[in-house]
Amino acid sequence: MYKIFSTFTGAGGLDIGFHGDFRFLKNEYKALPFSTKYVVEYNKYAVDSLKYNKKYFSQINSDVEPKDITENIEKELEKHNTNEYDILLGGFPCVTFSVVGKQKGIKDDKDGQLYESFAKYVEKLQPKVFVAENVKGILSANKGEAVKIIKKRFELDGYKLKIFLVNFADFGVPQLRQRVLFIGVRKDLNIEFVPPEFTHKDNHVTSNEAFKNLPKIEKCKHMEPLRVTNNVVERLKHIKEGGNFKDVENTPYAVKGLMSNIYRRLDGNKPAYTVIASGGGGTWGYHQTQHRPLTNRERARLQSFPDDYNFQGSTTEVRRQIGNAVPPLGIYPFAQRVKDLLDGIEPEYNPNDCIREYDVEIKKFI
Repeated sequence: MYKIFSTFTGAGGLDIGFHGDFRFLKNEYKALPFSTKYVVEYNKYAVDSLKYNKKYFSQINSDVEPKDITENIEKELEKHNTNEYDILLGGFPCVTFSVVGKQKGIKDDKDGQLYESFAKYVEKLQPKVFVAENVKGILSANKGEAVKIIKKRFELDGYKLKIFLVNFADFGVPQLRQRVLFIGVRKDLNIEFVPPEFTHKDNHVTSNEAFKNLPKIEKCKHMEPLRVTNNVVERLKHIKEGGNFKDVENTPYAVKGLMSNIYRRLDGNKPAYTVIASGGGGTWGYHQTQHRPLTNRERARLQSFPDDYNFQGSTTEVRRQIGNAVPPLGIYPFAQRVKDLLDGIEPEYNPNDCIREYDVEIKKFI
């Protein structure tokens, strides 16, 4: 069993994807030989979720409590031995770097501190592989210089870093969600990370398919509908499936706003748009045919969380955990490739049907 050290864990989407516990899908997905042994997570409600869902996190440190990764980092690192863990997981925020190339400003910038703390864990723990997730915008941050700094940092720590822009819909997640994966392999292993082939590139899972056989409200948490005003219900009646606030422009139900994610309804015959973690009125996401916001359980379905995963906290906190998560099902093919790598297997693959690597120097996919 390969040991995982998990940072920025949130509700554990990355970890569940590596565990491969997809029995709830009743299909060909098999459990993988990974186990999360230690967690560093700041949000109290996310930590409560990890504790409550012990069937998915039975091996995590029993004393897991909300913890800021930037605080007492040297003391925290002393608790762990080099090479003690096989995998380091995490999702440090997009780093802006106030002075590109010199890394000045990291000490004064919260996101910079979070990135630097993650890098220190890599440097100290020396896992065989690390996987970090980030938003698409990190590829263009500081005109493409930020990712160069990140790549150089991890190379100096002894890793070969590959960068991928993933649309998780291409891997079976019923949602158009683009995210960047940083996958570092320790150079002394002398083996390449082979990216996975697409599983659903020409056959995306739709919202209608995602919502099949939803459990009844009395049998499942987070199925409760949100209360909305009669005015919102009337507005939704005038917004077509797959539409948004533009459908009610110049009507009594018009709203002030120019963002396309305002009062956006799903199209049942397509994957959902990106599930977001927070936002005010009009940003919850709305059902394709029923005149109401999505429930948190429906949002969790779009993120490929199992129905028996019981998120902890208020409706708003649960929404935050779901929206911030990495879709477990989408990370599963990458976890399979990491397993192959650790097993010493370099699988054959069709380069014309797999996700491509991003080259930071020429700023394009190769």
